[in-house]
Amino acid sequence: MRATIWSRTSCPYCIRAIDDLARRGFNIDIKYIGQNGITKQDLLSILPNAKTVPQIFIEDVHIGGYNDLVKYFTSDKK
Repeated sequence: MRATIWSRTSCPYCIRAIDDLARRGFNIDIKYIGQNGITKQDLLSILPNAKTVPQIFIEDVHIGGYNDLVKYFTSDKK
C-alpha cells in the first residue's frame, strides 16, 4: 500500500507516523515542508484547513494526523 505524509523534519508525531507506516510495509512518500521547494501553501492547496503536521493520506484518502492514523489502524474500517 501507498501512503503520503506531509511533514516537517523536526516533528515527533511525523516521525512516529513514518515509523508506524514503514513497520507495516507501506511505500511512503514524504513531503517535507520547507525542503525541495515544498511549501505550506502546497499543503493548504490540498487541505485548506490544515493547521498541523503530519497530514497523512493512504491510497489518496485523507486519514488526518498521527492520532487519526492510530485510530485508523485500530478500527475495523481499514
